[in-house]
Amino acid sequence: MKILKYKRPVLLLLVLVICLSAFSQQQADSLMHYLEIAANNNPAVMQKFTEYKAALQKIPQVGSLPDPELNLGVFLKPMELLDGKQVADIRLMQMFPWFGVIKNAKDEMSLMAKAKFESFRDTKLSLFYDVQRTWYELSKFQQDIQISESNIEILKTIERLTIVRFKSPLTSGGGSSSGGIVSSGTTSVNSSESSGMGGGMGGGAVNNTGTTSNQGSSSMGASPMGSQTGGSGLADLYRIQIEIGDLQNNIASLKNLMVTITSRFNTYLNRPVLASVTLPDTLKPEIFNISMAAVTDSMLINNPMLGMLKYEQQSLDARYRMVTAMGYPMVGLGLNYSLINKSEMSTSSMNGKDMVMPMVTLTLPIYRKKYNAMKSEVELLKTATSQGYQATSNSLQAEFYQAVQLYQDAQRRQKLYADQYLLADKSLSIMLKSFSSAGYTLTDILRVRQQTLDYKFKQVEAVVDYNSAVAWLKRLMAYYQKQ
Repeated sequence: MKILKYKRPVLLLLVLVICLSAFSQQQADSLMHYLEIAANNNPAVMQKFTEYKAALQKIPQVGSLPDPELNLGVFLKPMELLDGKQVADIRLMQMFPWFGVIKNAKDEMSLMAKAKFESFRDTKLSLFYDVQRTWYELSKFQQDIQISESNIEILKTIERLTIVRFKSPLTSGGGSSSGGIVSSGTTSVNSSESSGMGGGMGGGAVNNTGTTSNQGSSSMGASPMGSQTGGSGLADLYRIQIEIGDLQNNIASLKNLMVTITSRFNTYLNRPVLASVTLPDTLKPEIFNISMAAVTDSMLINNPMLGMLKYEQQSLDARYRMVTAMGYPMVGLGLNYSLINKSEMSTSSMNGKDMVMPMVTLTLPIYRKKYNAMKSEVELLKTATSQGYQATSNSLQAEFYQAVQLYQDAQRRQKLYADQYLLADKSLSIMLKSFSSAGYTLTDILRVRQQTLDYKFKQVEAVVDYNSAVAWLKRLMAYYQKQ
């Protein structure tokens, strides 16, 4: 009873551990997991965020008053005064800028820090786009390798069917002493099939199905026809082996290319370049249910590059107000303390008493050229920023239409190549069933197989282009949704 009592909790715990490990593995294998690693470890993103934090430190710098000035003067020989001997002079002065200078300086630095943060956001979004695009590219190559490997199996099946057909009495002529020649008035099957296969190999022979043979020429045609059929069968086998070799070479090239792209992918994540990347078995199109009008509106409102230029424009407005206020006088308040010793010669009641003197200082900004030049500089920078905003907006709109074109084209190609692949695959299945019974030539089989292979490659490429276009649109509109 005690064993049964503890058995159920232990089983539940084991099931929970298995489920959690499976979920953790699924999360580790997902694109979202790699995006999180890139966001936390990429040095370019970390650099931009550090620059943003450094920009925040400028706000208290400009938001403080100028440091007070303390002057200390000591007389090597006391100065004789009427009321004593002056030994030292101490002066403390604090300058105060005109009203609004400090406030506008803080506003300028705050807005510049926000511009730095928008630059950080843009770098992060660019990183996400690069990670997604590279991950889709790796998935495409993996899918291409799987398709090529499956097509090698198809070619090996065709090779076995070719061997069966080559050994068949209908094609080899081993079932009769006449070398496969039929009676007068009938069509020579061997000659037509060998000519058809020869046409597939050589590309220029004609299928001579209308040629007939008679009894008088049977002894002359037996040996040539048998050799032609055997040579064509061997040529068919060689051709299939050539196709297999090409696919094997293509697989090797794709694997080498995957190593290069994997190293680039890992640099985005700031981890060892040869670290393994887990890819899905099947690449599916991403769900994107946002209208193109919403993409355009979001792009013009939320894009970090436009936001950065907006903050720069606002910071220049604050700088202009600050420069204008700097053209007014600065006021300084201070205190002067004179240390005086008693004099034996003085009989005044003030003899030996220290002197305290309040002070007021006023700057005279009479050299107006520098202040006017500072205003002109800000005006020109504002114009340049406005021009940069317009140029960036135009560039984003051009990118938007490129992304939309890729999105729509990939969406159309997905459906087209999926339908074409199904038709080609069905045709190939029918032809393979009839191939061993001499229903189709090898040329027809290989041509349809190549069409099936091409459509499958193009279907995967269309899905990759579609997902890349979706990632591009999200990049433009500064939108990111968890996978």
